[in-house]
Amino acid sequence: MDIKYNVSKVKNSKVEEVKDSISVEEPLEMRLKFKNNDSWEIQNISITMRTPGNDEDLIRGFLFNERIVENLNNITSIEKKGDDVGDYNLKNIIEASIDDTKNLEIGKLKRNFITNSSCGVCGKTSLDAIEIIKNEKLDLNFPKLKREIIVKSPELLRNMQSEFSKTGGIHASALIDINGKVIAIKEDVGRHNALDKLLGFSHYKKLIDNHSQFIACSGRLNFELVQKALMSNIAIMVGVGAPTSLAIDLAKRFDMTLVGFVKSDSFNVYSNENRVII
Repeated sequence: MDIKYNVSKVKNSKVEEVKDSISVEEPLEMRLKFKNNDSWEIQNISITMRTPGNDEDLIRGFLFNERIVENLNNITSIEKKGDDVGDYNLKNIIEASIDDTKNLEIGKLKRNFITNSSCGVCGKTSLDAIEIIKNEKLDLNFPKLKREIIVKSPELLRNMQSEFSKTGGIHASALIDINGKVIAIKEDVGRHNALDKLLGFSHYKKLIDNHSQFIACSGRLNFELVQKALMSNIAIMVGVGAPTSLAIDLAKRFDMTLVGFVKSDSFNVYSNENRVII
């Protein structure tokens, strides 16, 4: 979603007044409605700045990636709530309902999740909020990914992005198979939102095959992005930008292959290079 703004475009010593496409950023309050004993409760679980669109996939991915719910089939409904507000007449509240709370992490709902569009982790109030609830490591035998597909991944992202070419201000995450076919792609002003949307959509549509797919991201790879991918047992993650030290440490800990600084003729492998076919 984008909107036109008047912009003074400066090139060399010339100034041109143009209308430029700007990515829309709006807050989204995510809520979870669940049964606690015999009564219904509603808990705010996150406030995030996002690009409007695919909000249902965003809340699905957030609930799964944070391991608040173990199975997306436990979500019985997702509804937009509240009035149409702001300059774009949007409903900025979304509520997921769960009637089976047997596997619901009630304790996690009591944490204060406040995120912004550039960093999902930075607003969380305790280290507990970013702990990995994952015991098993990834299988080092699969998938195998050819060099030719890795260097092609930035082009695949660009070709499939609808918003970036217009605004230049949108991140993308894509699920791609080892032959270079884009299975799904989602966009957002926030890296973590784009990945939540992608994984929420991909799980809901049952698209994920851990033996033959990887995830490519348009920006740098931080701790939270690696964490979210690990929750879906994604074994290879490719980023156009650089990874952070904590992202590398986490990838090594769980045997993920982390690839960064991908260009048309080069890339860096930061962990478990055995999955990369040169």
